[in-house]
Amino acid sequence: MNRFLLSLALVAAFPCVATDAMAQDAPERARSLGIVTVTGARPSSLPTQIPTTIEGVTRAEIETRVNATDSEDALKYLPSLLVRKRYIGDYNHAILSTRASGTGNSARSAVYADGILLSNYLGNGIANGTNFAPRWGLVTAEEIERVDVMYGPFSAAYPGNSAGAVVDYVTRMPDKLEAHVKAGFSSQPNELYRTKKSFNGWQTSASLGSRSGDWSWWIDVNRTDSQGQPLTFTTATLASTVAGGAGTPVFGAVPGLNTTNAPWLILGAGTQYRTVQDHAKLKLAYDISPTLRASYTLGWWQNAGSGQSESYLVDARGQPVYSGPVNIGGRSFTLAPTAFPWTEDRATHFMHGLSVKSNTQGAFDWEVAASLYDYAKDTQRSPTVALPLAALGGAGTLQDQGGTGWNTLAAKGTWRPQGVGGAHVVDFGVGRDAYKLVIAKTNVLGDWRDGPAFTPVSQVGGRSRTLSAWAQDAWSFAPRWKTVLGLRYEKWKATDGFTATATSAQPYASRSESDLSPKAALAYQLAPSTVIKASVGRAVRYPTVGELYGATSGGALSFVNDPNLKPEKSWTGELTAEQDLGNGLLRATLFHETTKNALYSQLIPNSTVSRVQNVDRMRTTGVELAYTGQDVGIQGLDLGGSLTYADSKTVADAAFPAAVGKWQPRVPRWRATAYATYKPDARWAFTVAARYSGRQYSNLDNSDVNAFAYFGASRYFTVDLRVRYQIDRQWSAAFGIDNANNDRYWNFHPYPQRTYTAELRFDL
Repeated sequence: MNRFLLSLALVAAFPCVATDAMAQDAPERARSLGIVTVTGARPSSLPTQIPTTIEGVTRAEIETRVNATDSEDALKYLPSLLVRKRYIGDYNHAILSTRASGTGNSARSAVYADGILLSNYLGNGIANGTNFAPRWGLVTAEEIERVDVMYGPFSAAYPGNSAGAVVDYVTRMPDKLEAHVKAGFSSQPNELYRTKKSFNGWQTSASLGSRSGDWSWWIDVNRTDSQGQPLTFTTATLASTVAGGAGTPVFGAVPGLNTTNAPWLILGAGTQYRTVQDHAKLKLAYDISPTLRASYTLGWWQNAGSGQSESYLVDARGQPVYSGPVNIGGRSFTLAPTAFPWTEDRATHFMHGLSVKSNTQGAFDWEVAASLYDYAKDTQRSPTVALPLAALGGAGTLQDQGGTGWNTLAAKGTWRPQGVGGAHVVDFGVGRDAYKLVIAKTNVLGDWRDGPAFTPVSQVGGRSRTLSAWAQDAWSFAPRWKTVLGLRYEKWKATDGFTATATSAQPYASRSESDLSPKAALAYQLAPSTVIKASVGRAVRYPTVGELYGATSGGALSFVNDPNLKPEKSWTGELTAEQDLGNGLLRATLFHETTKNALYSQLIPNSTVSRVQNVDRMRTTGVELAYTGQDVGIQGLDLGGSLTYADSKTVADAAFPAAVGKWQPRVPRWRATAYATYKPDARWAFTVAARYSGRQYSNLDNSDVNAFAYFGASRYFTVDLRVRYQIDRQWSAAFGIDNANNDRYWNFHPYPQRTYTAELRFDL
């Protein structure tokens, strides 16, 4: 974490690149009385006044400290955060968890890059064949300039989805000719049940940019070719088998206990992804005048992902068995044709962002911004015939999300009635966000691998729209006091919702609601190096189109929608003390959140069907400690760490009384991070880092008592290592090990085991 970002002096300025009268190009941060002020000409989601706890990491710190293969890796050691990344290039399950939100709640955080929304509010979490994780692939690790994380819904500039956190990426924009090339390799030797194999990956990237007069430009390309460990497992509980001699005798099943400690058999592994992803981005900026800049971003992301299965079962001849009646140790069981699934994903997504922004730093500044995210192509093909014949073709299904996407439009202003340094700074704005979901599933004519869509299986879709207006005033009302008061108005509407099968269709009536969300923060300079700050805010998280209308079926899991879901409404507060230690910074934050009608998707007991529902009330109270220090004890030694305790429970749930008093799913009671980086000279950097998470549950009633099993959410402790060497001014190399202690842990799926990384980089 950058020391200056958290500096608790009255004004702690950050360096930025400036080459002309457009003086502040990259966003610059300064802190006064605990309130961070942001200036700069770059597009950004950040308001000028940030009244909440903020943590950040810079490009230099990422390169030195983190084995970063994906953009979300930049968040790895920040307090109270976890991204559920299961393999390099994880494009469908890498959901962000925050202080009071678990990894099933993607719609309770907001991720932006250069002001463009990357969070996918078409749905929440994961539904069969669809995913609503942030679109991390539209930002590569190599193009990051810095990342800021704002905790809690305390800024009126953000929607209720910011209840957990706001993540704001700023990517590079050069002021002179730059060129970068990087090649990386990773290898994960994996051993679980009867799978014993190394899963490898390659990454290559190149970028080029420059500035000429009033024009700046940047081009970034990246390819990832990655194999992940198996993520799903074909299982059968002993209770589902029948004693007797029926079926083909097979061998190789692995006995074990499921999450409720019921005996089961692991019959094979599935969803072993190989993903090949291509990324390209073009950024243009034009200085219309010394204080007015226009910026455009075009992003392109393409993915070819194949999810393979492996049967552990073999017959008397040693041949793998994939389907039909089988007999395991005197107990019979019938394997369905899709017991060992195979999926082929193909996607092409486009992202556009356009903004015009002034940066006079005078009485008034303004910005107009628009963005578009388009699922130009997004398909998943699966066979309905069993392996091994499925490898040769046969019947199957096609799920198509083409036409899905979202767009945003916003106008913002900043008014400084007394000029820069005056008592008041007023931020305000209006916006419109619109989402469209289309999921059509059909049987395939001919070969499942490339045949055209034929007869319908199911189709779901719908739209939602939110109009917003907001304002907040940062007021220095006394020499040692500052407050930020804000109010956000939102008008939400859901329309055109429907679900359909091959024989019937169900349209849904339109719905709408309006809400006001007040925000307030108060900061006091207790001493020259000490600030006390209190913040409170309301957040309204509206149901997503997917939760309202997105019923899906088939495959490993099915999802049941609910068109009558209520919005989730939260009140969040925090009390923070920040202390400047000279060569380090220490922060303690007490936080509390109460959420009414929390939106949750849960498995129906003893089924593979997930249903979305409102939980009457959830409550979280906790404390977060964070520390960063530079040159601690000896020159070149940087230390950092965090410790979070959260008491997060369901306190009322009339629809599911068994959940009352139980821990909120996937919010651990304890979590911690720590790192130490030693730079003995200008060439070498050695880092050791650790991450810890305590016991978790996946079910609302905490019935999943065995966490170290498929579907479980376990505790973990991992140690990461990284060594970086600057060969000369242009060449550098790095070697790293993630999960060096080879902890085997779960979050529904198994996480990666010990993974080795190596990279070589050239910078012009």
